[in-house]
Amino acid sequence: MSQALRNSFKNEPLKDFSLEENRRGVLSALAQVESIIRSGGFTATPIIDGRLITTSDISTRTDPSNTQVVVGKTHFARTEDAALAISSCVSGLKTWGRRPYTERAAIIEKIGLLMRERANALTALIIREAGKTWREADADVAEAIDFCLYYAEEMLRLGPPHLTERVLGEENHYFYQPRGVVAVIAPWNFPLAIACGMTVAALVCGNTAILKPSEQTSLIAHEFAKLAYEAGLPAEAFSYLPGRGEEVGRALVESPDVSMIVFTGSRPVGLEIIRSASSVPPGQIGIKKVVAELGGKNAIIVDEDADFDDAIRGVLQSAFGFAGQKCSACSRLIIVGDAYEPFLARLAAATSDLVVSPALDPASFYGPVVDQESHTRITNLIASATDLTTLVQGTVPETLRETGWYIPPTIFRDVPLNHPVFREEIFGPVIAAVQAKSFNEALTIANDCAYALTGGVFSRNPEHLEIAKTEFQVGNLYINRGITGALVCRQPFGGFKFSGVGSKAGGKDYLLQFMEPRTITENTMRRGFTPDLNS
Repeated sequence: MSQALRNSFKNEPLKDFSLEENRRGVLSALAQVESIIRSGGFTATPIIDGRLITTSDISTRTDPSNTQVVVGKTHFARTEDAALAISSCVSGLKTWGRRPYTERAAIIEKIGLLMRERANALTALIIREAGKTWREADADVAEAIDFCLYYAEEMLRLGPPHLTERVLGEENHYFYQPRGVVAVIAPWNFPLAIACGMTVAALVCGNTAILKPSEQTSLIAHEFAKLAYEAGLPAEAFSYLPGRGEEVGRALVESPDVSMIVFTGSRPVGLEIIRSASSVPPGQIGIKKVVAELGGKNAIIVDEDADFDDAIRGVLQSAFGFAGQKCSACSRLIIVGDAYEPFLARLAAATSDLVVSPALDPASFYGPVVDQESHTRITNLIASATDLTTLVQGTVPETLRETGWYIPPTIFRDVPLNHPVFREEIFGPVIAAVQAKSFNEALTIANDCAYALTGGVFSRNPEHLEIAKTEFQVGNLYINRGITGALVCRQPFGGFKFSGVGSKAGGKDYLLQFMEPRTITENTMRRGFTPDLNS
């Protein structure tokens, strides 16, 4: 474990692409990715016990910015492969779980350092596979590095047993042990950061882990898996298992040998996982732990005295960054009193100026959605909202409509509070705007929601800001800034209500979920102690 890591965590800096050196690095990496694509594309296969396994179920991944381009192919695992991965990881507990915590932390740190060395290559693949813009892809990689270095450092804090209290003639030690085999089911919207963060959290605590990435972004997850092995992670400690959720995901969730499930994704799937985990099949020896992050329907409140320039920047970035495909994205806009009309007018003008362009474009602010299914769902929702008043709908150039999954930014105004567009998660570039008579009413509207993940307030009224800190019921509240882009350690991320269950990712409580606490009490008076009895 490097001495530099101890108590020294700092967030990985985001690249400034106004600097030519940073642009050259990503352009060079994109050229290398393009070369691989032209020569047949990337290939991802399950990796079980260190062995690459090919299957007959092969999924093709196209570039969301240009669906004529095949980025790569993934061999999807089968149910029998899931059984092999689980068996391998059960065996691996005997060795990996008993490795000193300092050694485990050193390997997780090494994964982060390798990702730092190859950040441009990882960024380039995310741009092509997930359709993330340069800045969004760079931030994804930086967050993955942060998770590795932060959790490695946290394990140094949590690893050593400690005396609970000094008592004459008795020693009481408190310590943690791993839970067992952890199934990690990751999403596509942060295809490296979240997949990496959930996996390394499980591993650094001594659990073995099986990563099932999203079907849409299995290629970048495969690169992460290869880096993990290169860093020294034992083959029996970790399996990479791309596959279909209804088959491989279900097999992992229902296995009696899986002790914990960590999931980020939709509310319906997360609730089904929680229901399934509550069932106890024959052979299961304990209650499964579930950590699930399930999304949000996040609101930004713009007060009457808000700085409109700051608020417009914050709303645009929060709502339309990565085409709104973030669980933290703003999809509800609540504007107080007389600010409603002038703010909407300025927001409409700013939204109309947004340039929709391929993620490959270094100047792109706004790229495609992830796939045809998302494109069809969101497009149909917008088209069916004929009962709503459209404030503004951006445009997508005709050439892009024919090549990629692009959706124009859309804002509806005067949306009824009971309308599905205002109440249900859309996961796309759509804002529902409403007017509140007062700041207190705005808070009431914001809190009347099934989710409680992120929220924001733009105001220069100190009294209103203090009220919001207490009354705005969200896991992450942002004041006078955008509501996306939480940083590891600085802004531990997670919510409550139907936004999920479990402690905040990137925070000091997160690793505790992956371990069982134990206490050992020993009488140190040792009356009748016979050390040579068994010699």
